[in-house]
Amino acid sequence: MPTRQTTLLFQVATPGLARRDTRAFAKRLDTEVAGGRGFCCLITDDAELRRLNRQFRKKDHATDVLSFPALANPNGVLGEIAISFETARQQAAEHRHAVGQELGLLMLHGVLHLIGMDHETDRGQMARAERKWRASLGLPAGLIERRPV
Repeated sequence: MPTRQTTLLFQVATPGLARRDTRAFAKRLDTEVAGGRGFCCLITDDAELRRLNRQFRKKDHATDVLSFPALANPNGVLGEIAISFETARQQAAEHRHAVGQELGLLMLHGVLHLIGMDHETDRGQMARAERKWRASLGLPAGLIERRPV
């Protein structure tokens, strides 16, 4: 039973994005992938992702998505995700799909990290899970498939 609602925070303008559909998709991830455990997703820009990446991962460059699992989740909260809308829009154009689909891919990737998966160390477990959920959720090729580690 969910104890925390998933929240999307839009820190930047999001031209071409249907926010209502994005919120509905986030709720679907909450219910289907995260088992009713909520998360917070910040939609921001490259500068903020670069700042967060530098502060928390010691990597001084922008990235598309970062995940911050909750250290303890007594209320069922998985953690937080930050996504660069700028990068999502560029990647959507590059891979020829809608920016909403790219945000869906990034959110899925982030949620899989929040539930404890790590494609850099898990010998393909996260890649298989991402592929399965992508098919179920009607999403195009995923991040791991596009950039194998």
